[in-house]
Amino acid sequence: MRTEPRESTALRDVVFAEPVGFRPLSLDLHPSPAPGSPVVVFVHGGGWRVGSRSTLAPTMPGSEPFARIAAAGLAVASVDYRLSGEACFPAQVDDVAGALAWLRAHADELDVDATRIVLWGESAGATLAALVALHDDPAVRDGIVGVVDWYGPSDLIALAESEGALDDPANREAGWLGHAVGADLARARAASPVTHVRTGAAPFHIAHGTDDGAVPPAQSVAFAEALLSAGCDARLTLVPGAGHLWQGEVDREALLDAAIDFCLRVTEP
Repeated sequence: MRTEPRESTALRDVVFAEPVGFRPLSLDLHPSPAPGSPVVVFVHGGGWRVGSRSTLAPTMPGSEPFARIAAAGLAVASVDYRLSGEACFPAQVDDVAGALAWLRAHADELDVDATRIVLWGESAGATLAALVALHDDPAVRDGIVGVVDWYGPSDLIALAESEGALDDPANREAGWLGHAVGADLARARAASPVTHVRTGAAPFHIAHGTDDGAVPPAQSVAFAEALLSAGCDARLTLVPGAGHLWQGEVDREALLDAAIDFCLRVTEP
């Protein structure tokens, strides 16, 4: 094991899974200068329909945010998953879980500590991150010590009701499920993190804009309340005037720093 700082050269387009009948899934690894560092696994948003692992958020373009996280002492693995035009729920949850399994299997050669993983998702990616962190299978949750949830949908039924879209077969949630939310409420609940809250869950850092017109902040309020009611460590920040994707007059640097600080806190040995 190395004991000296190393160059932080990103490893790009590393295939971690090849689902039968689908494209290969890849990740980009931004190593920390510190050997044996914890790992942030980033899950992109895009309504489960679009999006790229190359961007932390559309208002924070390029790889610089990943470099900042890595410079703080946290390796970053930004991962693919099958989009809803390719496969429906729960394929995306399986893909993120598969990325974690790959990282655990290759932790030694990558020189990272896969017993200290933070899942960080934005929008639809935050939903996936939460579902993996709250998964029924302890093997899937192994090593997850925290979750950063940026404005993620947490209750698909309440979200569809707020939009008057329970019977809409064409919205983003329906595209992910493969049917209108109201057509199979049990399945919609299974895809909603709020229904999977469990005592002993990893800590959550949740942040949401008060002017988010795509995912109402009530989604994060209800999720945080459910986590706290279960005795979990959950901290919710409502950002005044912020829209979806941190649009508007928002101190994005402060939001990024707060999330990094959370990652460092929960990954302390």
